[in-house]
Amino acid sequence: MSITENYKVNLIQWYPGHIAKAEKNLTEQLKRVDVVLEVRDARIPLATHHPKIAEWVGSKTRVLVLNRVDMILPSVRSLWVEWFKAQGEVPFFTNAQHGQGVTAVAKAAQAAGVEINKRRSERGMLPRPVRAVVIGYPNVGKSALINRLLGRRVVESAARPGVTRQLRWVRISEQLELLDAPGVIPARLGDQEAALKLAICDDIGESSYDNQLVAAALVDILIDLQATGAEFLPPQPLKSRYDFEDTSLTGEAYLHALAEFRYKGDVERTARQLLTDFRKGLLGEIPLELPA
Repeated sequence: MSITENYKVNLIQWYPGHIAKAEKNLTEQLKRVDVVLEVRDARIPLATHHPKIAEWVGSKTRVLVLNRVDMILPSVRSLWVEWFKAQGEVPFFTNAQHGQGVTAVAKAAQAAGVEINKRRSERGMLPRPVRAVVIGYPNVGKSALINRLLGRRVVESAARPGVTRQLRWVRISEQLELLDAPGVIPARLGDQEAALKLAICDDIGESSYDNQLVAAALVDILIDLQATGAEFLPPQPLKSRYDFEDTSLTGEAYLHALAEFRYKGDVERTARQLLTDFRKGLLGEIPLELPA
């Protein structure tokens, strides 16, 4: 049974006006772009794949970046490398906050530029910097990646979705210019299981969901992962953090039981604590998706 069968249909819906406007501006700017850096969350690389990416990329070079690699175990990273390889793709894993893997991303973008400038030279045109755009869902680490590529803080970066509101070009080097775009999210979140994962990972605005429903879904996912892929999780993440675990309970029942056990029956506080602990990595390195 899927996680969402426990919850209301269309539980999560979020499409603020600035995102709609940004998507329109983005499609206009894409005509000037050579390379698309698609940034996803390494904990949920499928849920953070925008369905319009293929349309936006077209014949341009695409560099796939899976950020927050520090929040999954090396064994999970290896699984995804093999899975993407089978799809004919090479993912670049980064921890943009600390700069891990960023140099390889810059080299991949610049390599595409070599080919572009070769064609320009053949037509008698002068070389120019490669124009790349960074695209991804809100809060997956796009601005942090740009700041690392530049080597200094030029775009605002924060651990919440919706910080970048406008498109702007940033000169990275003589070889590379980057377009920083706001997080883009589909107009309709038809896949509610994916939407739940976006909410759990804080990759979507919190006004779009109920903390208690989302925290309960997180527990359900953890229980399911422990049953089907325990080797890809830290041992007993809930028990290690809260000294309380009962995998016979549903996520909702666990949330209420944990509230009684640790938080004086305050279910909302418990839900917020669970989500915060997961997002800060205090439950350990936990993926919410594994390759089929």
